[in-house]
Amino acid sequence: MHVNVESVTNPDPQIQKRLILAIDLAYHAGQKTLEWFSNPLLEVRHKSDRSPVTVADEMAESFVRQALLSAFPSDGFLGEESGSVEGTSGFDWIVDPIDGTKSFIRGVPLYSTLVGCRHNDCGVIGVIAIAALDEMVYASFGAGAWHVVGSSTPIKACVSSRRVLSESLFCTTDPTSFGKTSRRGVRDALESACLLSRSWGDGYGYLLVATGRAEVMADPLMNRWDAAAVEVVVREAGGTFTDWKGIESIDSGEGLATNGLVLEETLLLTRG
Repeated sequence: MHVNVESVTNPDPQIQKRLILAIDLAYHAGQKTLEWFSNPLLEVRHKSDRSPVTVADEMAESFVRQALLSAFPSDGFLGEESGSVEGTSGFDWIVDPIDGTKSFIRGVPLYSTLVGCRHNDCGVIGVIAIAALDEMVYASFGAGAWHVVGSSTPIKACVSSRRVLSESLFCTTDPTSFGKTSRRGVRDALESACLLSRSWGDGYGYLLVATGRAEVMADPLMNRWDAAAVEVVVREAGGTFTDWKGIESIDSGEGLATNGLVLEETLLLTRG
């Protein structure tokens, strides 16, 4: 995949130069993960919360972190694996090198590299790179979202036009997480209300909403590094990213993306 920088535009020069680098780093970090994808020698360790981590996660995040802080030393940084660095510029990077490590370690290609950037705590850049599918969506504040597959020319990413849940596809990362948060009833209600439901999750599910292939993506458990990039991508594609009460936030510990047209109908179920 090669994204021509001439096709990457944002009227704000500070956002523009960061967007170009974010796209490049998300792509190349994803390529680094492929060196370990489906590798029988990959060692899987578990963190204190029992979530898996591998050398691929750490290597990809280290690569992105070093490059970002070298290019923008006054920016802040938060990574899932390496923690945070305080910045002074007002720009803060939030990175998940492998969003969907559980898929990655089992050889399932639906994992992503997420690179997000916020300015004064407002999302301004988001990149979702699906290395194993050679697919990416990138977005920046006020400049829309763009979808690239392989070496094709980027095309405008846009949410679907379906207006009711009865015609919609509902996705989630881990169906069992609804039970873990005492929200199994919400999952049942969404599955009943929607035409289709699939556990195509993590960043890939949000990419599906942004490209019009799904209408609802709901996660009852979500970290800041899971949410920062996808919030910008979905919003700039014409959709919504909120918590389950409809509040626009990446810090609620939960996430809900929709095409906007089914948001209110969805919130009737998630708020309950």
